[in-house]
Amino acid sequence: MIGPDVSNLAVILITSGAILLVAYLTAISAKDVIRLLISLELMFAAVFLAIIPLFSINPPMAYAVAIITAFTSSTELLVLVTAIILLDRRKKGIGVDKVAVGGDSL
Repeated sequence: MIGPDVSNLAVILITSGAILLVAYLTAISAKDVIRLLISLELMFAAVFLAIIPLFSINPPMAYAVAIITAFTSSTELLVLVTAIILLDRRKKGIGVDKVAVGGDSL
């Protein structure tokens, strides 16, 4: 059995890290909830990309991590889309400045 080429794995991990960095910078500078949602999805994409090298090292563990990540990502997406819809209905906009720090006050 031929082992994985370390240079190819490094390229994949570096690309994953770059995508994650862009996602973090986008999340920090987001002015509306939609951009924040896109940056969170980019973060999950970077995690999925980082799992790929694990398949060449330990496939059963990689499969388990991929399944857990997929369920987490889909749940997170549903919650965020619901939050955006509710925020738009309540505040009549999706700007980050319309969201109170620490949640809504009564």
